[in-house]
Amino acid sequence: MRQTVAMDETTKSPGLPLPELVTYLDDLLDARSGSDYCPNGLQVEGRPEVGKIVTGVSACLELFERAAAAGADAVLVHHGLFWSGDDRALTGVRHRRVKALIDSGMSLLAYHLPLDRHAELGNNAVGLRRLEVSALQPFGDLEGQPVGFSGRFAPPVAPDELVRRCTEVFGQAPQIFGNGPDSITGVALVSGAAEKLLYDAIDLGLDAFLTGEVSEWVPNLAREAGVHFLAAGHYATERLGVERLGEHLAERFGIEAEFVDVPNPV
Repeated sequence: MRQTVAMDETTKSPGLPLPELVTYLDDLLDARSGSDYCPNGLQVEGRPEVGKIVTGVSACLELFERAAAAGADAVLVHHGLFWSGDDRALTGVRHRRVKALIDSGMSLLAYHLPLDRHAELGNNAVGLRRLEVSALQPFGDLEGQPVGFSGRFAPPVAPDELVRRCTEVFGQAPQIFGNGPDSITGVALVSGAAEKLLYDAIDLGLDAFLTGEVSEWVPNLAREAGVHFLAAGHYATERLGVERLGEHLAERFGIEAEFVDVPNPV
């Protein structure tokens, strides 16, 4: 699945300077605030101007090859190339990925937790609004900063209706566990692998908690606590923010933005 957002040729700029794009995104997403498991911002420098940007969830060779074929000047992702604890040597798979970027002249920008927690363009805020959840509040503490959002269904929804909405919004049917109420009002979403924040949902008395992945211990805890736990897919729950961010850049700067889907069932 691909979605392209382009401005009319009469208003399209010849290219946005790369430093201006990086500064704008760093400021917009408050990328220097808080801790993370990876560097946020510009990870690989390419051409000095960006006329077209490809967005995707995870940095991988297929995404880079398809972005180059689409004529992108830069790639913007949620999961970048470099993570805490990784070997720093550019060998094997890591070398092939970086080489593909350098050979094509494309830049790579990555924003992880800053994109999760953004109140307008982030994975969790966008996801909850599309699920028709209102009254959003920051949720889920990570070293002093929230990473997700909670909110309320008004009116409340039944579990099967929540499953239907998740399937529609995230593009795949979620796994559902637990023994929550038949009428769901309070709900939280933290995209990706945030199973441990189920404890926060329980402490707040929420009826349902949504994330991407599920671990073995979750079904028992959700059942005993009387909470619905939905695992809608790590990749699936983290498509929305980066796609919306690309659309925002197209609208603001008149560059072309294309979301490239590299499906991942996990």
